Amino acid sequence: MAFSQDKLLMLSLLVFAITGGVLARGVVYTAPKVERLTDLFSHVSVTQGFSQSFGGPNIRLINNGTNVDLVLDKTSGSGLVSKNKYYYGFFSAAIKLPAGFTSGVVVAFYLSNADLFPHNHDEIDFELLGHEKSRDWVLQTNIYGNGSVNVGREEKFYLWFDPTEQFHEYSILWNNHHTVFLVDNVPVREVIHNSAISSVYPSKAMSAYATIWDASRWATHGGKYPVNYKYAPFIVSIKDAEMEGCIMHPMDSAPPCSKKAISSLDPLEGEEFVKLSQQQIVGLDWARRKHMFYSYCKDTSRYKVLPPECNAK
Repeated sequence: MAFSQDKLLMLSLLVFAITGGVLARGVVYTAPKVERLTDLFSHVSVTQGFSQSFGGPNIRLINNGTNVDLVLDKTSGSGLVSKNKYYYGFFSAAIKLPAGFTSGVVVAFYLSNADLFPHNHDEIDFELLGHEKSRDWVLQTNIYGNGSVNVGREEKFYLWFDPTEQFHEYSILWNNHHTVFLVDNVPVREVIHNSAISSVYPSKAMSAYATIWDASRWATHGGKYPVNYKYAPFIVSIKDAEMEGCIMHPMDSAPPCSKKAISSLDPLEGEEFVKLSQQQIVGLDWARRKHMFYSYCKDTSRYKVLPPECNAK
């Protein structure tokens, strides 16, 4: 009996150790098969598609400007901004995050026009939030329109892979029908453009940005764990950028692509982009059931009256 109890105890400890390890890193799932939208468009080199936004000395071009490393250290973060502004489109980048202790560090891939519209800007965000545990990066998505920053529309996810080991694709599809956030081509969030959200749906031309910066005040558990520069430099590697859409030209009085000839590869009106496929719907459901742990639409302590789109059908 004693032998059996010892065996049972050892088995229990083993199960606890294994389970604890899994829970500490997030449960690992295999993503469902989906269409690869990123295969439909050509890559743009960093030097072709982007200019320096800030932190010039911490921007390190790789492979003759095809790829880039963005660095955060005690002196500065760093960032890129697209050379073009876009009225809608498909935007993607393959990103490898810094490993180790990354609390307070934020890596962002996003669209914004705050430079043109400081008081009523639009923004669509991927923000990757560092953590005090080496692998527990958190993916946060957000969307603003017409300066609606007083209502945070955040949704947060645990990733189903280690984002520090290899490159993974983070993509934004934005058109007049919906905005879709995708990770490795799996939709994790869809914001449908309907009457409930129309007044705050992004509609003005935006630039694409890629940045790394110190967000100690809020990024990790509300600022509980600031950036520890003992572990610097923090380096995010970026490659395989894609930016395909309706480019704004300085003399445009209206989006020049509104009457563009429709093809299946047109991210504004092409059939693959106006609504999710059945595979993508399955992928979206999987990502949200398995990996989303926060949605503003469920935060009744924050919003006594939920934003109207939360109740839209």
